[in-house]
Amino acid sequence: MDFAPSGRAQEYLARLQGFMDERVYPAEPVYAAQRRELAAAGRPHDLPSVVDDLKAEARERGLWNLFLPHATDPAHGLSVTDYAPLAELTGRSPLLAPEALNCSAPDTGNMEVLDLFGTPEQKKRWLAPLLDGTIRSGFAMTEPDVASSDARNIATRIERDGDHYVINGRKWWITGTADPRCAVLIVMGKTDPEGHPYRQQSMVLVPMDAPGVEVVRALPVFGYHDQEGHCEIRFTDVRVPVENLIGEEGGGFAIAQARLGPGRVHHCMRAIGMAERALELMCRRAVSRVAFGKPLAAQGVVRQQIAEARMAIEQARLLTLKTAWLIDAHGVKAARSEVAAIKVIVPRTALRVLDDAIQVHGAGGVSDDFPLAAMWAGARTLRLADGPDEVHVRSVARTELAKYA
Repeated sequence: MDFAPSGRAQEYLARLQGFMDERVYPAEPVYAAQRRELAAAGRPHDLPSVVDDLKAEARERGLWNLFLPHATDPAHGLSVTDYAPLAELTGRSPLLAPEALNCSAPDTGNMEVLDLFGTPEQKKRWLAPLLDGTIRSGFAMTEPDVASSDARNIATRIERDGDHYVINGRKWWITGTADPRCAVLIVMGKTDPEGHPYRQQSMVLVPMDAPGVEVVRALPVFGYHDQEGHCEIRFTDVRVPVENLIGEEGGGFAIAQARLGPGRVHHCMRAIGMAERALELMCRRAVSRVAFGKPLAAQGVVRQQIAEARMAIEQARLLTLKTAWLIDAHGVKAARSEVAAIKVIVPRTALRVLDDAIQVHGAGGVSDDFPLAAMWAGARTLRLADGPDEVHVRSVARTELAKYA
């Protein structure tokens, strides 16, 4: 296995590092101030103008749509292994960097779905503006009334009526849908409730302005309202043309699995970036604060926390890079167990490092004076997003036990 980034990826990495140092980190306090102003004006989910400035700068520097796989764009696309350190670097500023590079979830996964399974018309209408960054999108899968960790439970109905599909149901935690730029949803629901458990679901494209689409509320994450929002949405007799079906009827479950594989690598690498920044902040705090007559960095318990953080981050990164390499070399199916494993290990690692960094910062760590509390809230959701830990642990156990069956 070779985890070393290619020459082209190394060049992108150097360029991205410069962009982070020169533009992204200095923009963080500006972003926070502009969000407060927008919230006071009753527009909490509008995009602060500083992000548009960053997006324009990223385009000029050639740092745009870096997530695109090589199979999609042989001339410019990167392998999953090559993209991994870039995703990690953007994770150090999770509210700004992914958006600035047009590499934010759920848009990246939705773009990959449209690229792999979309019709020419679907690509023209929705994929092109997503790649251009002029619209955003949502992925409507999770439901409040059923345990959505088992996708077979999904209750939203997608029923054929002549040349249309009619959608009825309720979804929630649909990231991106409070943003005024969100123009389209990929909705997963049942087209054949009596079919094989893994052939009951389908995916359809639903414009946000379609009659019957109701945004009920934007949900907070531990009290934080993210700019893009995570919404509860009700679908009442929503009609879309049959041409809005993605792939084939009954193909929704398979498409979801194809979508979530590389996307989980992206999530995990960004979480490692958060952990790295937390460790950096912890070390800076430890060498600058004095307690009981000596710097925190000289206290044995703090040294232990710093050492444990470094070791845990290295282990998590190596397993994630192995997973990326497996996907590149052998496909998503071959890496299924590793994808499940990193989805458990990396968020746990990030949360542990963030928690220790908060502890070293004392009362300041739980405030908004440092990014640690908001990062912790975001990282904690990863133990639920794209499937809870328990589902992935179950998957790893099943793969391991199959060797002995």
